[in-house]
Amino acid sequence: MKIVHLADLHLGFRQFQRLTPSGLNQRETDVAQSFKKAIDSIIELEPDVILIAGDVFHAVRPTNPAILQAYYHFQRLMQALPDAIVVMVSGNHDTPRTVETGSILRLFQNLGITVVETEAKSIFFEDRGLHVYAVPHDAVRDARFTPIADAKYNVLLLHAEVEGVINRFSSVGTRGTPDLTMRELGAEKWDYVALGHYHVYKSVAPNAWYAGATEYTSTNVWGEVDEQRENNIPGKGFIEHNLETGEHHFHPISLSRTVIDIPEVSAEGLSAAQLSEAIADAVEKCDGGIEDRIVRLIVRDVPRHILRDLDHRKIREYKRRALNFLLDARRPVPVRIESASGAPGRRASLTETVRTMLETRAVTPGIDRKALVDLGLRYLEEVERLAPASVGEDS
Repeated sequence: MKIVHLADLHLGFRQFQRLTPSGLNQRETDVAQSFKKAIDSIIELEPDVILIAGDVFHAVRPTNPAILQAYYHFQRLMQALPDAIVVMVSGNHDTPRTVETGSILRLFQNLGITVVETEAKSIFFEDRGLHVYAVPHDAVRDARFTPIADAKYNVLLLHAEVEGVINRFSSVGTRGTPDLTMRELGAEKWDYVALGHYHVYKSVAPNAWYAGATEYTSTNVWGEVDEQRENNIPGKGFIEHNLETGEHHFHPISLSRTVIDIPEVSAEGLSAAQLSEAIADAVEKCDGGIEDRIVRLIVRDVPRHILRDLDHRKIREYKRRALNFLLDARRPVPVRIESASGAPGRRASLTETVRTMLETRAVTPGIDRKALVDLGLRYLEEVERLAPASVGEDS
């Protein structure tokens, strides 16, 4: 039995200020195109089961174009694969804050999609021997993760953050929802666990996977890019998994918009004019150019006065050429040399200060100190990523 697992479509997502000729936000259009390509590929694969792990829309009340796109392409899917089982759970972005508001996902029930959007639901497709336990985002804490003994295949579908998945993107970890522990998840009891909520393709157990988003739709695109680079993940896409053989494939989607990192530039020892020239040289050497792309250039060791005196006319030109150009300027780490006499010397960096504090402070019994230190340093790293973002935001 072949399943397809996708998640975090975030239809209706808007970012930056660029519009299409028809007046739509360019990124909203890009996200819709990625969704269309995903549906095209799934139809070609002809799976028996399609699992949609939440955050179909970016907002509880999505735009009209987003609703129309979703309905049209899900309708295509159901018409092309009339015998396929399709189960969808709601994510945190799909879930209204009050029950009275109602969920837009109910619309897709008219197409024959099984939608689970309030409480966890055990669904047994007896003719296929398939049991799907579907858990929407707001039902995770009350769910009972129990397979059915009579089922040939037990599959868990949920939208949640599992422990050990670091909160690297601002779209993850919303509403202060505590992580689901690996013990609570009990992945070993299931034939497959289909997860949504984390925007990068990731395994949390041999049979438990985040499919990742189908486009770059968190507010920290560069956190996603760095995560993918570190783990050799080929971008955005969806999962194909065979329950009988265990064969597993990640299918990348060809995105409408390229997201690129220009090789870093060091500002150490450079004047403002020299650094401006180095930035211009790096931009012009960018393979394929920067036109209509989402671009980041990290410049390290930039004193405040040098940053102030850069050629900002050229930087504004880069912003016009790219869909978005982020000049990620990072200041030098302050250093003083320690003297043998004990006089004031090297000032500890912020990273060293945080590490020392976490390694020496009293902690609650049972807390893994190493995990605490690692998490604190990871958060600090993310602050460094995000802090200079205003240098390259749209203006």
